[in-house]
Amino acid sequence: MKSILICGATGFIGRNLLDYYYKQGKYKIRAVHFNRPALEGYDGVEWVKADLRNPETVKEVLQGIDIVLQFAATTSGSKDITSRPYIHVTDNAVMNSLLLRECYEQSIEHFVFPSCTVMYQPSSCALAECDFNGDQELFPTYFGVGNTKVYIEKMCEFFSRLGRTKHTVMRHSNMYGPYDKYDLERSHMFGATITKVMTSEDGKVHVWGTGEEARDLLYVEDLVKFVDASIEKQTTPYELFNVGLGKATKVKDVVYKIVKYSGRDLEIVHDLSKPTIPTSLFLDCTKAKEILDWEPETTLDEGIVKTLNWYKENI
Repeated sequence: MKSILICGATGFIGRNLLDYYYKQGKYKIRAVHFNRPALEGYDGVEWVKADLRNPETVKEVLQGIDIVLQFAATTSGSKDITSRPYIHVTDNAVMNSLLLRECYEQSIEHFVFPSCTVMYQPSSCALAECDFNGDQELFPTYFGVGNTKVYIEKMCEFFSRLGRTKHTVMRHSNMYGPYDKYDLERSHMFGATITKVMTSEDGKVHVWGTGEEARDLLYVEDLVKFVDASIEKQTTPYELFNVGLGKATKVKDVVYKIVKYSGRDLEIVHDLSKPTIPTSLFLDCTKAKEILDWEPETTLDEGIVKTLNWYKENI
């Protein structure tokens, strides 16, 4: 039985990956945590507390592993992206550089890395992987995090050319679903809206900005299935994939849907004094369909209902 390493196993996507592979039972699982404690209820999972910014720790964590799912990162919401953009740069560049080097040194079979879509320019048309132009200046708010992601993408491609490890990079769209951040200080738009709707005591939902910006929103279970498809079906040393729903929905419409499916009678109020990141884009995921036979299965409406049900049972 092969061994799989899930970095960031207590985080949003990492926890969903952990649940998926734990239920499947087809891999030995080593789960990495750091700031949060190891989780109970996962019999047979090997939990390791590790600071992935430490070279010796990275070397130890990768011993005996076949597949690395690298979902450990410094992440936060639009508030930090606006006020403290530097927190997404240094730690993420360091830990991924160390992991990639050590995967090569130990001849790890497969390395999966989640990039993002902030390097794309705003567009009214679906963007394919080749639509990124490195000569264009990134949106100022995303300059640091976007260029860091591009750097790590290129590091993956570099090490793939050395011939020992297969690399999958996914530029995924905005994720939502179970285990997302639902506190208002750190959550993204979707998680924050869920919390605002479900905890409102004044009959109102206060939305940052105008809500006219549009987002490609993908239910996390579909991303997990993409990861599994890449492990099972990718045959080339390196591939870069867009992973999204392939549709853009305005934030104000997302808020309306969440209020609707929550069953609460709430007024939507736009707070124009709060920061808005005025970008709109959505992804062309044709490549993932052609190479991995992957496409999203969950509509936005279905995902909202599933997420609200999970929230009511767990938060």
